[in-house]
Amino acid sequence: MTWAAAIQMVSGADLQANLDQAAALIEEAAAAGARLVVLPENFALMGVGDNGKLAIAEESGSGPIQAFLSGQAKRHQLWIVGGTIPLKPTAGADRAYASSLVYDDQGRQAARFDKIHLFDVHIPGRDESYAESASTLAGDQVVVLDTPLGRLGLAVCYDLRFPELFRHMAQQAVDIIALPSAFTAATGRAHWEVLLRARAIENLCYVVAPNQGGTHADGRETWGDSLIVDPWGEVLGRLAQGPGVVMAEIDLERQRETRIRFPALQHRRLPS
Repeated sequence: MTWAAAIQMVSGADLQANLDQAAALIEEAAAAGARLVVLPENFALMGVGDNGKLAIAEESGSGPIQAFLSGQAKRHQLWIVGGTIPLKPTAGADRAYASSLVYDDQGRQAARFDKIHLFDVHIPGRDESYAESASTLAGDQVVVLDTPLGRLGLAVCYDLRFPELFRHMAQQAVDIIALPSAFTAATGRAHWEVLLRARAIENLCYVVAPNQGGTHADGRETWGDSLIVDPWGEVLGRLAQGPGVVMAEIDLERQRETRIRFPALQHRRLPS
């Protein structure tokens, strides 16, 4: 068995302060024995509007945020899922991808996932709306990769509401899903835990879901309640609000036994 960590943050408008906070929390997780650390969505900057995110957008493969993630993974010799950072497209710069980058324990980039589903919504019953597509480009690739902890699938925040994405991961033998998020307080209160547990149960996999958890520079409130959920839907660890680390053991042998004894994935009959 090995340990995974979900890192909860309340990222603000100061890039360096956010990186410093992330570094301290990664160090805490590493000291506690984590071999996989997952940061939340927008961990490097949040609460300064679309222009702020675009101002720190990096070219793929270079930039201070990517250097930070690589350096932290190598320093602590663990795998890091770098929440999301804005990465520039190959042409044009009026929007950027919300990219979740994975670094191995030698600091090498092992995978990139671009958030697929963009949060263009008006929250029912509230004067609260979002238009993520105004500043963000949507990805279109399902990503599952091999790690020492097992097969790791990647998704981000609003992707959680689209179970077909996770079924595609299950068809690629996913063991663990990393789901960095910045769920709003309203949607988190209503749906966060039930959706996370449903995705774990449906696919008989672990879900490591760090969230932003507090009030940000622009007044936006995020739900927090970062969770790690096991393949039976049991919550192994959680953190309500504020910065911190959630830890849990990933037991692939127990997961395999569960899938053998309860072979729901093999019983699926609808077409792909």
